Amino acid sequence: MTKTTGAGSPTNTDTSAGANTSADTSAGAGTSAGAGTSAGTGTGTGTRSSGPAAAAPPGLREFYENPAVPVASGDARSLRQARMLAAALGPAAARPAVVLDVGCGDGTAAAAAAPLLAGHRVIGVDWSQDALRRARTRLPDVVRGELTAGRLPFRSGVADAVLFSEVVEHLVDPDSALDELRRVLRPGGHLMLSTPNLAAWYNRALLLAGVQPVFSEVSLRGIHGRPGSEVVGHLRLYTARALREFVAASGFEVVRVAGAPFHGVPRPLRPLDRLACAAPSLSSILLLHARRM
Repeated sequence: MTKTTGAGSPTNTDTSAGANTSADTSAGAGTSAGAGTSAGTGTGTGTRSSGPAAAAPPGLREFYENPAVPVASGDARSLRQARMLAAALGPAAARPAVVLDVGCGDGTAAAAAAPLLAGHRVIGVDWSQDALRRARTRLPDVVRGELTAGRLPFRSGVADAVLFSEVVEHLVDPDSALDELRRVLRPGGHLMLSTPNLAAWYNRALLLAGVQPVFSEVSLRGIHGRPGSEVVGHLRLYTARALREFVAASGFEVVRVAGAPFHGVPRPLRPLDRLACAAPSLSSILLLHARRM
């Protein structure tokens, strides 16, 4: 069984299907997060996450640990991503899979996906102790870990799939993060990554008008030059083409890129936002399915 971790407590984590992993998930395990933990998309669509290799400034770590920072994922994105993963894994009766939700935040997204992943084992992983306390109310298994040079607290090749939802846009070093995700995945294992789309249909119009795109941020203290009011710490944004190339360059075979709507779109424009999902390059949220080569 997976033990939830607290500061200073080493654990042994059995990630199942017969795979035992040793984990030191104490407060000092790994290295400091470069971007701290993920807190959501530009107006609150994402999850908290572990950080990359470079050390985060104290103020940035405090920002991501702040429980007031939005962490809830949009249900539409969570469900579309879960359907993609369920189709890739197949029925749990055949062989229950180990799924790591890296950057699980408060567990909301994993809980929404749970009915579609019945029988498979989902383990929530996050750096934020506050997020993990809340995730424990929704997930049976949570582990503290960071995407750092110190590695996630799992043995190489232990996971059948990794959920990486609204995390990559918060990272200083996304290259090292994908290297670590590739390490914990078995050959042929699935990566399900989601992130806001820099080239979303409305962002194209905003840029033409000289307005800062939605999801982008220039400060941790406030929103400047774009619609919205919530600051969540985005450091990087991707187009569909850039995301494909980035993931492929990290040793994955891209299977599919799909689109998902954004719950922060004004209500009158939501039908158009759902329609844009048919063309992922225009959609609000990018959903990428890749396999470890």
